[in-house]
Amino acid sequence: MFGRGLAVAAVVALADQLAKGWILALFSTRPPGSVLPLARFFNLALTRNRGISFGLFNNAAALNTIIFTVLAAAIVGWLLVWLQRTREGLIALAIGLVIGGAVGNVIDRLWRGAVVDFLDFHLGQWHFYVFNLADAAISVGVGLMLLDSLLARSRATN
Repeated sequence: MFGRGLAVAAVVALADQLAKGWILALFSTRPPGSVLPLARFFNLALTRNRGISFGLFNNAAALNTIIFTVLAAAIVGWLLVWLQRTREGLIALAIGLVIGGAVGNVIDRLWRGAVVDFLDFHLGQWHFYVFNLADAAISVGVGLMLLDSLLARSRATN
């Protein structure tokens, strides 16, 4: 399972970085704040987040880069230990998604100084937070971990 989880992490990190590179190239000739509507509910909108999820702590870029990179490294280290010990395919997938997403966002912090976000889903005038593929992978991975936990609890009580 360790190899599978690492393969998932590598695919997620690579896909995330390729998508961010494409978005940066796409928006490089457009005015700042440009939005590209693609559907009634979805836009591409380039933002840079120096903070954490949902734009929290989006300031003090140098300090945030250090703090959030060290925090991500510690979490990835713990997840690698968990991945090494797991024998469950669903958990290996989930851990790989989270590791890949964390690595994708850390690459941004170290290389670009901020995390590149660009996926803007909305309902009318209400916009969800702009996010990226790494964020989506982390969210899906955590959701799968919760699902596995609920299924394990259900199996234990039966």
